[in-house]
This record gives sequence, structure tokens and C-alpha cells, in this order.
Amino acid sequence: MTQMQKNSPNGNDARQADRPWLIRTYAGHSTAQASNALYRGNLEKGQTGLSVAFDLPTQTGYDSDHVLARGEVGKVGVPICHLGDMRMLFDQIPLERMNTSMTINATAPWLLALYIAVAEEQGADVSKLQGTVQNDLIKEYLSRGTYVCPPKPSLKMIADVAEYCYVNVPKWNPMNVCSYHLQEAGATPEQELAFALATAQAVLDELRPRVDPADFPALVGRISFFVNAGIRFVTEMCKMRAFVDLWDEICEQRYGVEDAKFRRFRYGVQVNSLGLTEQQPENNVYRILIEMLAVTLSKRARARAVQLPAWNEALGLPRPWDQQWSMRMQQILAYETDLLEYGDLFDGSPVVDAKVEELKEGARAELANLASMGGAVASIEYMKSRLVESNAERLNRIEAGETVVVGVNRWTQGEPSPLQTEDGGIMVVDPAVEQEQIDRLNEWRSERDEAAVQAALAALRTAARNGDNVVEPSIAAARAGATTGEWAEEMRKVFGTYRGPTGVSGSVSNKTEGLEELRASVDAVSDSLGRRLKFLVGKPGLDGHSNGAEQIAFRARDCGMDIVYEGIRLTPEELVARALEDRAHVVGLSILSGSHVPLVEDLMARMIAAGLSDVPVIVGGIIPDEDAKRLISMGVAKVYTPKDFELNTIMADIVQLADPRAIAAE
Repeated sequence: MTQMQKNSPNGNDARQADRPWLIRTYAGHSTAQASNALYRGNLEKGQTGLSVAFDLPTQTGYDSDHVLARGEVGKVGVPICHLGDMRMLFDQIPLERMNTSMTINATAPWLLALYIAVAEEQGADVSKLQGTVQNDLIKEYLSRGTYVCPPKPSLKMIADVAEYCYVNVPKWNPMNVCSYHLQEAGATPEQELAFALATAQAVLDELRPRVDPADFPALVGRISFFVNAGIRFVTEMCKMRAFVDLWDEICEQRYGVEDAKFRRFRYGVQVNSLGLTEQQPENNVYRILIEMLAVTLSKRARARAVQLPAWNEALGLPRPWDQQWSMRMQQILAYETDLLEYGDLFDGSPVVDAKVEELKEGARAELANLASMGGAVASIEYMKSRLVESNAERLNRIEAGETVVVGVNRWTQGEPSPLQTEDGGIMVVDPAVEQEQIDRLNEWRSERDEAAVQAALAALRTAARNGDNVVEPSIAAARAGATTGEWAEEMRKVFGTYRGPTGVSGSVSNKTEGLEELRASVDAVSDSLGRRLKFLVGKPGLDGHSNGAEQIAFRARDCGMDIVYEGIRLTPEELVARALEDRAHVVGLSILSGSHVPLVEDLMARMIAAGLSDVPVIVGGIIPDEDAKRLISMGVAKVYTPKDFELNTIMADIVQLADPRAIAAE
């Protein structure tokens, strides 16, 4: 017997090993057909579960030909407009034997309906389907921005899915409380714990009256979580142990769940993407590995499923090889090491126990604060403002060098990365994909039974108005051939639309270094302009990642500028109209979805047509060098990417761009 056999879980001397977690990659792009090929390829490489990324129109309830979908189709995920798209997405993938996670929230009832309809077509026993729909709307209002309807009806639809699944798809996780994006938006560990647990309580409070008290514990047991693991390894591992303890405490004390198996904290994880850097991107491999250890080393708090970002996500869309590399990281830890042969490595550690108790104490205090305000739904504006403030403090520490980020604010000199090839080391979605998807959508509409579709949509509308469960009529609409946009439009008609809080109002901060000089510059330029320097910050398209825009607006306000920022999901036409109405001196756009070229091209043309060609436009986002050059050629004054982390430098640029004296000198 070789040494490797002796050390291996398959060797004779090996202890009985635990089963590995589900190994996933978060994937989807371009078209359903291309994504299907990617999924089948990943499964052949050893992936044990699917994690579906949907594009922004699908997430926000628009068909691919909607005006707001322009430039967004297939960019950050797969477009799914109807049953035909979902059928293609899972072609040759037997859903009865698959565990599928769908990162979908506002349109979760609809995407689950399409999934069930496809499973039925495959001949699957629907009661055996296993997987998860994220279905967490509160974090969408706070951090991700793909919401559709207001909070209360959205909470009702979350409960609809949970109630339906409990009866009809009992192995399905109908709601996945997502704290991942809370950390991305700047949450402290205590805030991440409290805000996520408050969300779970809001859902369970909504569900409790709907089911027999005897059945409620089992329904509690189907709630799962999706968390973020950051680079502060010890804190993150302790956070997961705190989650386990607090969830057990809530289930037992608040909901009277006596059976311990229904109180288990079940979670999947994607490790932190916020900390991945554009500078020296090869360092991201180490960051991803260390972050994975936080959710795997402690057996008592080990993730049920893990998906890892790729080393180059700060640059753009990862290629299949990049995703494979991250998957191999999981497989080596799970199958080559002896981790799964041992019990919890941290039980009894006084350091760990003390940190866990500290986190639990802070989370309980924040939970009590939220409860005093009426719970998670009533506290959305408060939670949003706290996240923006926490994120501002995080960025301040990085700018000041108090938080070290290797290759960013220390040890910035290094060799060029051989991983970044001539194509930039990322995958680029062909712009022709959007028109091809629209053509398929039009073909689908032309071939369906229109009368059956309208009847199904009418039944869906009636169910929503009457307060009935919308899942069954959604499945009927899916079978009839309705589209994602049509389903969402019915929800908008009945429940209305929603615009979330921006979190950038409030008192001016004096914690940031260098503000005094910037404020003096803003005052001087404002005097030259004859009024306060007006800066319009906008997010065109469907990209809901608003953290960057919020921080820019937050810092610009602290510098003394007059800020116009109304949040996400605006068309170029609306932004230009606002720039004209408010007489903006500078327009700043934030686009992280990869749709920057068509959206900026549209906006620049409208700026010229409106007589605003002299108003400088700056753009920030995940923008490859070639695209940055293209934006500059369109007339954009400045382009910023994740490497431009010093907000005060950006503020100084804005002041200079607006300065009439500098313009006259040119």
C-alpha cells in the first residue's frame, strides 16, 4: 500500500469520512443553449449540483425585448423568457436526480413554476425534486436591487412558494435567506447575522398562520441560508458558529420547535467577491481558498453547498477554465485532504468560544433594535442606511491604509500576471446574442396559443387580487406559454412597483481624511459656477449592484456637492432628462453588469441631442481596457474600474471637470 493510500479516505487505515458538501459553480450566460452546454460540461468535471445565474431582465421581470433590457441580455446570467428557454436550459439533465439552486428572488414563483413544468415534461416525480430558490426579497431592497413589488406583497409571495412547496415539493428549499449581499454592501458580521435572521423571522411569521401547528416545525426545517465568507478567516468561521447557535435559539424559543433536526442551520455559501482585486488578480486564488476554509473547517458550522468565484471576476466574466480551477480547489480539499475524517477542530477553543459569544451578543442587540422598529420589513430604510455607513467606514479604512489589501494599498509593485492573456483573461458575451434571444422570443409568441395564454394570465391576476396562492396559476401560465415579462407585469398591476431607499441621506461625515481640502475646492468651484456644484449619479439599465454608486454619492455629499441620486434602474432617457432639469455640472454613471457600451452610447447620443455635450460624463464599473478606450472615444471624460479605490481622487477629478476656470484654460 502506498503512502497516499494510507492517507486517503479510501485507504484501509482511513476513518469513516463525512460526505462532502455539494460542489457547485455559479454559472449561466448568453443563451439557454450555451448555458446548458456549460452545465453538462461542469457536471462531467465533477460538479455535484447546479447553481443557476439568471440575467438581469429575468431577475427583474422583463422580457429580453423590453427597453430596460437593452444591453443586459445574457450578460450576468442566462435569459429565461418562457418554457422553451427553461426546457433548453435543462436539456439532457434529469431534474429528478439533480440538486438545483436558482439564484432568483422577485420572480422566484415564476422561475420555480417553469422548472416544475419542465420536470413534468421530463416525466419526473415532482415530489422528489431537490433544490433551492433564493426567494429573499429583503436583501434585494437592501443590497442587490432586483426587486419588483413592494415589501408586503413580496413577503406574501415568498410565503406562497413555501406553502406550495411544503405540500407539493417537500424536498425543495422554498426560501434561502441571503446574507451574502449584505456583506458585499458593507455589513459588519453582527449586522449580517441580525439582518439575515430578522428576514427569516419575517418569513416564518408570515407562514405560521398558513399551516397546521403540527406541521410548522417541518416547514421551519426547510428554510435555508446563503452566506458570504470574507477574508477575516477567524471572524468568519466564528460568525458561522454564531449563526448555528442563534438559529437554534430562535427556532426553539420563538417558534417552539422541539425536534433538533428541524432547528439545524442549513446553508450554502459563495465566498466573498467584494474583496477580489483587479490589481494583481492572481492573489485572488489565495483569497478564495482562505475564505473557503472558514465555511468548511468547522464541522459544526460546515456549509451544505459551496460555490467559489473565479480569480478574475474583478476583471469580467470568467471563462469555463477559470470556473474549473475554482471547482478543483473544492475537490482537492474534500477528497485529497483528511478534513472530512475528523470531528469539529474548534470545539473547546476559548478564543473561538469568546469570539462566537461576542458576535452573538452584538447580533442579539441588533435583532432587538429591529424588533423595536417592527421587524425586518418595517426597518428597510434603517438597515439600508446602516449598510451604506458601514461600507463607507470600510472604504475609509482601506484608503487610509488601516486595512491592508495586498497589491492594492501595499506591495503594489509586482510582475505582470501571465494568467491575463491577450484576450484580457475573461469571456466576452457576443452582442449578437441579444438580438438572437429577441428573435427566439418573438418566434415563441407567434407560435403559442394566444387565447390560452391570456386566459392563464387572467387566472393569475385573479388569484393575486384575491390573495390566493400564486404558484399554481403561475405553473398553469408557464404551461400555456406566458413569458417572464407578462408574469411580472401581472404582479406589478396588482401589487404595484417599488423603488428602494438609497441610504445616502443623513448627516455629513467628518471621519474621512482629506475632506477639508476637498470641501474648500468644492466651495471655490461653486463660487465660480454661481451655484453649488451639482453632481448627478445614475445607474442606467438593470444593474442593481448599487454599492459603488452609493459610496460615490455619499462621499460627494460629504465633500459639499449638491447630489442627485435616485437609485437604480433608470433609462438613459430618464437620466438625460434629469441632467437637463437639474442643470447638472457632471454626470456619473455606475454600470457593473457589463452593459456599459450600449448604455453609455445611448446616453451620450441623448446628451448631445439635449444640448448637454459640454457636461462631462464619467463612468465606473467592471470595464476592460479596450472597452474603456471605446467609452473615451464616445466622449466620456473619465473611466473608473475597481482598481480606482481612492474616492477622494475621484472627487478631485469631478471638481476639476466642473471647474469653469480649468475649462477656460483649456
